[in-house]
Amino acid sequence: LKVILIIQLQNMRLPFFIAEIGINHNGDIKIAKKLIDQAKEAGFDSVKFQKRDINLVYKKDFLNQKRESPWGNTQKEQKQGLEFGKKEYDEIDHYCRSIKLTWFASAWDLNSLKFLEQYNLKYNKIASAMIVDLNFLKEVAKQKKYTFISTGMSTYNDIKNAVEIFKKNKCPFELMHCVSTYPTNPKDLNLMTINALRKEFNCDVGYSGHENGIVVSVAASMMNVTSIERHITLDRTMYGSDQSASLEFKGFKEMISGIKKVKEAIGEEKLGYVNEDEKVIARKLREHIKI
Repeated sequence: LKVILIIQLQNMRLPFFIAEIGINHNGDIKIAKKLIDQAKEAGFDSVKFQKRDINLVYKKDFLNQKRESPWGNTQKEQKQGLEFGKKEYDEIDHYCRSIKLTWFASAWDLNSLKFLEQYNLKYNKIASAMIVDLNFLKEVAKQKKYTFISTGMSTYNDIKNAVEIFKKNKCPFELMHCVSTYPTNPKDLNLMTINALRKEFNCDVGYSGHENGIVVSVAASMMNVTSIERHITLDRTMYGSDQSASLEFKGFKEMISGIKKVKEAIGEEKLGYVNEDEKVIARKLREHIKI
């Protein structure tokens, strides 16, 4: 463990910061733009959404079930209310390009994957739920785009099968350690899995967190993860299943700032090194000492 930690500290680099807007926009493009603006201001490298064809992702019997929501009283109306279509994604694409912030989305079905192709996005994302759909993985891998693969709810074989598909198709990727409970209890996060994934599959590994607060994400950054993804929201009390496990502006801004400070503080191994500011202070505090 000591050797691993030393190697990691010697190779510290900032992770790629992903702001997961997901469906926290609640079907409102104005909320989406506010979140994009906040992500940009906080220093995220990219924002991410989720795209579904609800008629493919959900069974008809499920969609017909009762569910009260701001958009109606069935599951179908609730799911439709949370989905953006071409009009909204055209606006998101234009807006993100205008402020020079990359965006991408996790497709949950082949129709959605094809839909996203029109935007010529730089990245793909495999949601934890989709890692077991081998046909879907093959279609994503064929696109040869850098792909973030979340490993929540996944067995060793699930992860192994996904890695084999991406390597066979020569599609660049990284795994993202993830625990798919919302919010996640810190005792269940087992961050050492990051090292295990890196060692076992010989690939970069990121972290996709659903815990409350920022401490665990800062800790994950110390394990030399190549990306950190966190859900963001305007208000954790808003309607939505992901809101309570998300960070508000103050939180995600402090997370990025904190990670940058930690990385800067690690520094180098310098025994007996005295910086210039210390030398000035030393002269003042030691002037009464005869050396």
